[in-house]
Amino acid sequence: MDTFFLSHGSPAICIDERIPAHSFFKSWLPAAVAGAQAPRAVLVVSAHWETDAPAVNVVRGTNDTVHDLPGLPDELYKLRYPAPGAPGLARRTKELLEGAGFGPVSEEHGRGLDHGAWVPLMLMFPEADVPACQLSLQTGRDGAYHYNLGAALAPLRDEGVLVLGSGTATHNLSQLGPLDAPVPQWAADFDAWLRDALLDGRYEDVKRYKEKAPQAEVAHPSPEHIYPLHVALGAAGDEARAELIHHSWTNATFSYSSYRFTKKI
Repeated sequence: MDTFFLSHGSPAICIDERIPAHSFFKSWLPAAVAGAQAPRAVLVVSAHWETDAPAVNVVRGTNDTVHDLPGLPDELYKLRYPAPGAPGLARRTKELLEGAGFGPVSEEHGRGLDHGAWVPLMLMFPEADVPACQLSLQTGRDGAYHYNLGAALAPLRDEGVLVLGSGTATHNLSQLGPLDAPVPQWAADFDAWLRDALLDGRYEDVKRYKEKAPQAEVAHPSPEHIYPLHVALGAAGDEARAELIHHSWTNATFSYSSYRFTKKI
């Protein structure tokens, strides 16, 4: 399995077909974006689960759908994504991380899928038949830490697990505009830098994006929406090849840039 960073942007992507990334996520299975074979399970590293130390959600039965954003259209609160839990994958993730020195890894029993997970998965796997679990972020740490966290998860790729980092390539809620508002220069500059650094294989720069990237503090006033990228990149290996698989904008500052990371053979 390749690994992926997906920009989930606005939760309204589930219901608003005007958002270009809506059709991209819906094409996931028909276009075989991750290959012809469906994954055994999905491990999602979402921007919307932060803990002091790594944690996995261990769910037997069906995942709850966590509506974790206030002020959304009523229609979104009615959505449910009853994907099966993946307790075996959760414990395998815990085993790999603790074996690499990232322990202790806690187990959160009963925690469902937050919108960083169910929003893209609802479009990607609409039958909700792929087991899913989540791994938390540690926003008090840096990009290199999350890259190394991902590297510890590399064996999952050979075990039929799809490792997804779900964030947003640029994320500044204070600067949002209308759906079709023009993209400000600072957002375009950061997005272009990230694209070029990934496609050129400058992964050390990506790990140190706060120092290296233009307008980094404006594009990401807090790091939770970019750290899922570091995890997905690390899980693909030091010599992985990055590929931009989708690029679009909404609301002035939501970049939906999404990437595939392919292990070098």
